[in-house]
Amino acid sequence: MKKIILPTLLLAVILSSCVSTKKYKKKVAELQSMDSSYQKVHHELDICLNDKEQKSEKVKGLENELAYLKSISNNLLQQLNDLSIITNSQAESIKKSLENINTKDIYIKGLQKEMSRKDSLNMALVLNLKGALKDVNDEDIEINVEGSAVFISISDKMLFKSGSYEISEEAKSVLSKVADVIKAQPKIQFMVEGHTDNKPIYKGQIKDNWDLSVLRATSVVRTLQKDYGIEPNRMIAAGRGEYLAVASNDTEEGKSKNRRTRIVILPELDQFFKLLETK
Repeated sequence: MKKIILPTLLLAVILSSCVSTKKYKKKVAELQSMDSSYQKVHHELDICLNDKEQKSEKVKGLENELAYLKSISNNLLQQLNDLSIITNSQAESIKKSLENINTKDIYIKGLQKEMSRKDSLNMALVLNLKGALKDVNDEDIEINVEGSAVFISISDKMLFKSGSYEISEEAKSVLSKVADVIKAQPKIQFMVEGHTDNKPIYKGQIKDNWDLSVLRATSVVRTLQKDYGIEPNRMIAAGRGEYLAVASNDTEEGKSKNRRTRIVILPELDQFFKLLETK
């Protein structure tokens, strides 16, 4: 805005020629007062105009910031919409995954239940065997559970004479008690293992400890079948020779422990493998 400058001097000259000095001075004073008021109002107007311009620029800046925030908000909304679409497209897959997890959980619980049942049966079998053989010397027979199988280890001095594979009369008493327990569990199968020490043997048809261990195992199997009525399809005869020693063969005591016949009552593998089949 342009400033309006009053021609004070010119007006003073005119007034001095037309009016008295007193009136002149009065008019000059009034003019000066008006000019002072004008300058004050003009200054205030400039301040107002500058303040308005500053506020206008601030408003413009805020409007630009608001537009930027709106743009970011729109982008976020679009991303949320895209995420919602992805989630919907995968919902069926997630549902199937949860169903598979539930199925596997049921399957695992079934295995655990079956294994627990098997452990219970093995424990019952051990208790029955120990009850049946309670009058047999603990040094000559040992019954325990390893993994999922029950092991009955009988020393050879109870079953056979040295270097022989013929069953002794004392041995038949022990085998009859074992047979009674096994016959009460018609679904179980078992393996008879022959074990020897490392002393070489050459006697008749016996060529080495392999032969001796196998012949002793088959002698036990035949006795269980022919004398005590165990079905042959439930039994396996095996010879381990000297190669699964439980003690050192450097001492007589160790050799005596290694000369043994072991009856291994096998787990019900067919039923267990059925559980492992893919559903």
